[in-house]
Amino acid sequence: MPIRYEGIIKEHFTTRNEAALFDTCHMGEFRIEGKTSCLDLESILSCDVSSLPIGKCKYGFICNPQGGVIDDQLIYRLDDNVFFMVVNASTRENDFTWIRSNISKTSVITDISEETAKIDIQGPACVKIVAKLLEKPISEMIYYSFMHNSYKGKKLLISRTGYTGEIGFELFCDEQSALGFWNDAMELGAQPVGLGARDTLRLEMGFPLYGHELDENHNATESGFVRAIPQKKQFIGSQFVCNPMETRRLLSGILLDDRRAARTGDKILDAQKNEIGTITSGSFAPSVQRAVAMGYIYKENHRIGEAVIISADKHELTGKITELPFYKNGTARRKLSDFL
Repeated sequence: MPIRYEGIIKEHFTTRNEAALFDTCHMGEFRIEGKTSCLDLESILSCDVSSLPIGKCKYGFICNPQGGVIDDQLIYRLDDNVFFMVVNASTRENDFTWIRSNISKTSVITDISEETAKIDIQGPACVKIVAKLLEKPISEMIYYSFMHNSYKGKKLLISRTGYTGEIGFELFCDEQSALGFWNDAMELGAQPVGLGARDTLRLEMGFPLYGHELDENHNATESGFVRAIPQKKQFIGSQFVCNPMETRRLLSGILLDDRRAARTGDKILDAQKNEIGTITSGSFAPSVQRAVAMGYIYKENHRIGEAVIISADKHELTGKITELPFYKNGTARRKLSDFL
């Protein structure tokens, strides 16, 4: 996926207001099946797998024994003992090795990434486009659900999750179907969007990015995504993840006072210029018209509304700790019927 096609700002607002296409074929996909697959995934993932209905998907973490994040992922339940998992490209090989080494002999994991193309289409205008191009109705799909559908006679899997905050879909299919769908969607008004706008969109929503907000050195609970971590669940690393004493820092939103952005690695200082944290991501946020950032701040210093200083190489920026998300008007959870 290129950084940009026509420009980051233009592509950002295409996603917020129209229909955007993202080439996400680089993502990793696994199939996990077998009579012990559910039990095995319960021990590997932070999210609750056994209660996941067929046709639904769930976000969760793969943790190491110390509670650090090996990766974040989406798990789809295809059948009672058949699961589909989407992981990050950069961690795909490590994820596969880790999962394979922690499942039973009666469970099988298969890496189907090379044979699986993935296209994301996001934004309010995308619903009509998808409804026109696919053969089965999509109007009953709810947030974090999926279904099998067809495009020009070829079977595909379509889900409703997303990484932008806007209503949208992810299509998993073969290479030729992906190319055909991409071109047909463009004919109907969708526009390609690159990595730059994807980053500003996810940052406005406070979504973490592996290698920035998430890594093996940060306890999963520190990310703030506690909905992906049932407190009484037992899984690899849970004795650290679910122990409040192990949560020393919190992933925090920072709204800066002007348009100049903080950068990864910049120090976060309090008003007395004591170091209290580190920036993990920062950018100008087009929908907010201010610079925003995320960073880890010591738990005792995390106070909403508190003024902070960002110390960069040659300058200082001012801002305040704020609740996430920065952008609060996303359409992701709205009913599809509102857009058909």
